[in-house]
Amino acid sequence: MNQSQTQNQLTLAPIRQVTGEVTLPGSKSLSNRALLLSALAEGTTRLKNLLRSDDTERMLAALRQLGTGIELSADWQSGKVLGNAGIFNTPDVPDFFLGNAGTAIRPLTAVLSLIPGDFTIDGDQYMRERPIEHLVDALLTLGAQASYPTKVGCPPILLKGGLVNGGNVSIRGDISSQYLTALLMALPLAAKDSKITIQGEQVSKPYLDITLGMLKKFGVTASHENYQIFNIPGNQAYRSPGSFLIEGDASSASYFFGAAAIGRGPVRVHGLGKHSVQGDYQFLDIIESMGATVNRAESWTDVTGGELQGVDVDLNHIPDAAMTIAAMALFAQGKTVIRNIYNWRVKETDRMHAMAEGLTRLGATVQTTADSITIDPPREIRAATIDTYGDHRVAMSFSLAALGNAPVTINDPECTRKTFPDYFDVFQSISRN
Repeated sequence: MNQSQTQNQLTLAPIRQVTGEVTLPGSKSLSNRALLLSALAEGTTRLKNLLRSDDTERMLAALRQLGTGIELSADWQSGKVLGNAGIFNTPDVPDFFLGNAGTAIRPLTAVLSLIPGDFTIDGDQYMRERPIEHLVDALLTLGAQASYPTKVGCPPILLKGGLVNGGNVSIRGDISSQYLTALLMALPLAAKDSKITIQGEQVSKPYLDITLGMLKKFGVTASHENYQIFNIPGNQAYRSPGSFLIEGDASSASYFFGAAAIGRGPVRVHGLGKHSVQGDYQFLDIIESMGATVNRAESWTDVTGGELQGVDVDLNHIPDAAMTIAAMALFAQGKTVIRNIYNWRVKETDRMHAMAEGLTRLGATVQTTADSITIDPPREIRAATIDTYGDHRVAMSFSLAALGNAPVTINDPECTRKTFPDYFDVFQSISRN
């Protein structure tokens, strides 16, 4: 065994090599978008390879609360969603609890703004620290009424729905693409056309491409002008594509690709190939520049390791996978600089703080600015205990540190339930001591 676990800690023994094959769970981003669009669509949608995780379970519970009929196989590999053919009726229970699921709370808040009723939208202790005011401010501009009973700008939100009919609005682009995705999914169902103007630089553009691509598959159109102006015709209707296959999660794949690059590999990841629609597949370009060898096929991808070199990169387009690059920097020759990642600070936790703290405990010399991190690797990785702050990506990123010569202890390892409940079991399956 290369790991031992107590109730709230998991210790990974030093790993000599990683090699083997992995089949990925479905993408969280695709899963929750597909569930919501299927529920709003006319017709029945059959979903394949749906991710089973805390985030998707939150979305499922909310959609059932809104009256959606959903049938799933025991392993979630197939499911059927009976579409509502438009906006949901006012639910009997108006209080929605969405845990720490950003991919659920943001689009559902936008959709609820179209439904007559008084709603309470809340989350767990971590979600109550995550800002949502930029989305709510946009909805207020479009006619919604909302207030914050506890902390201004963060859940819980008291929302009066049924008042948004479309229109013109502006929203900051440099915080999170999820706010814009929420509007893009809801506003096609508004009575009037909408125009969204982006203030500043738009982050995470590949995630917006996922959203726009899925809208098209479900029969809805929206266009943009260089990601600065988005035009959404109103009074549209979602239509089921019949069936929808959810690609393996490219963000989750990054940990296996990163481990292979450090631990020599080869590692083959099934369910994710060269035509992936997910922006985080571009992570492979970065690790190639660091010294890994990548082979991209139709339905799988191989990575083999090499002598890794530090890089100086702008990863604004893939902020989640950028955390994996930060962990890989422990094993690279020379410093690594990751730039333009301000939105690390407004994710599930302050990821800039969490990554800097963990890397420092492992022996690296770390400097941060408002939107960048610089990592000088240690000569040898030290044994350390990593605080995850309830953030699944912090936990999974720091699993790579076990490829050094010292044990690494992960606090609250079960936080990976958010997107990848059996991550550490799968990671162990390719680890050799």
